[in-house]
Amino acid sequence: MTAPRIFVSRLVGCGVFDPAGDRVGRARDVVVTYRTVGPPVVVGIIVEIPGRRRVFLRIARVTGITPGAIITTGLINLRRFEQRAGETRVLAEILGRSMRYKGAEQTGRIEDVSIEQLATQEWVVAEAFLRLPKTSASPFSRGGTALAAWDDLEEVTTAGTDQDTTHLLASLQDLQAADLANALIELPDRRRAEVVENLPDERLADALEELSERDQVVLSSTIDDQRFAQVLDHMQPDDAADLVAGVAPERKEKLLQLMEPEEASDVRMLLRYDPQTAGGLMTTEPVICSADATVAEGLALIRRHEIAPALAAAVWVTLPPYEAPTGRYIGMVHFQRMLRYPPHERLGTLVDDDIEPLDPATPVAEVARTLAAYNLTSVPVVDQNRRLLGVVTVDDVLDNVLPEDWRDQVGEVTPDGSTR
Repeated sequence: MTAPRIFVSRLVGCGVFDPAGDRVGRARDVVVTYRTVGPPVVVGIIVEIPGRRRVFLRIARVTGITPGAIITTGLINLRRFEQRAGETRVLAEILGRSMRYKGAEQTGRIEDVSIEQLATQEWVVAEAFLRLPKTSASPFSRGGTALAAWDDLEEVTTAGTDQDTTHLLASLQDLQAADLANALIELPDRRRAEVVENLPDERLADALEELSERDQVVLSSTIDDQRFAQVLDHMQPDDAADLVAGVAPERKEKLLQLMEPEEASDVRMLLRYDPQTAGGLMTTEPVICSADATVAEGLALIRRHEIAPALAAAVWVTLPPYEAPTGRYIGMVHFQRMLRYPPHERLGTLVDDDIEPLDPATPVAEVARTLAAYNLTSVPVVDQNRRLLGVVTVDDVLDNVLPEDWRDQVGEVTPDGSTR
């Protein structure tokens, strides 16, 4: 008796469990290989384990698959997944392809595929769910759908036919920025370019901020200057400055000219500092208030969804103007302190001025010691006139002091020795 057919779109995101019922990760894609005769064969599943590492689970290690869970033998090779020649990912490379019934003219795009286990224990692609084109020009004509056995279909390879990115984009839209970044880098070059082209600027900016310097260069090289400048406008100034610093000098100036003047000004200021100093690490967009601002106003500012957690931990009190470089720095007020006082309390009465601000030339090692010594999530940076230039957050320091490939090592443990 064969197992029930399972659609890949319902499988992606479900938990992967060991025999004891402990979850070891989540399914992110299904890997198949084509053969001369018969439907594609499922060779494994891409699983995301803790630490955002994506590994390959051989289908032979799977003892059961349902739409809600994948049960394994418990043996998973923890080496990072690398796609081999001849392997095809269903979500990343098959969904969106054009197919038609053999010998027929009408084509449709694949919206989903089902897989099933045969009596031989082999898993194969069984069916394709197709979206057919509209039957008329009417806006109310949505086209039909069809569920067809894979063996009854053939791929349309007409020149200029592109794989639709709609369903891949939909699968990426709810991912955290770090997960989105990983997913982009793992896509085949052509598919990555298609997805990048269709991602909103703000979403692409979030992903770029999470990539290693090496991967940032790879991804940004595929984006035209006008779009790249728009994406840079959405990035944190310190992250944008780091990215701009790594491009060719002639492109750097062009990007700065294409950026919004206010955003470009912040990036230009940060580029003046050595990357290994407080000035090179700081962000120029902390939450800044006047001494007359109330607790209610301060809490409203840090409550905004676009404020990063490390920046939302405190507000910085200065004299006017209130954008970096500000007026004279007065001190900081931690959000926990604000929570202990009534909404009408003035921030000037709650200021903590015990933390000595840093000079922009302070080496990164000294910045790290200051954060650790005083249990801070951020530390202010001021100029010689004690004007607040920005703040260095703990995540900025960690990104700098950890090895460049730390993202690849998160969650890494000793492999079990199994091979693909």
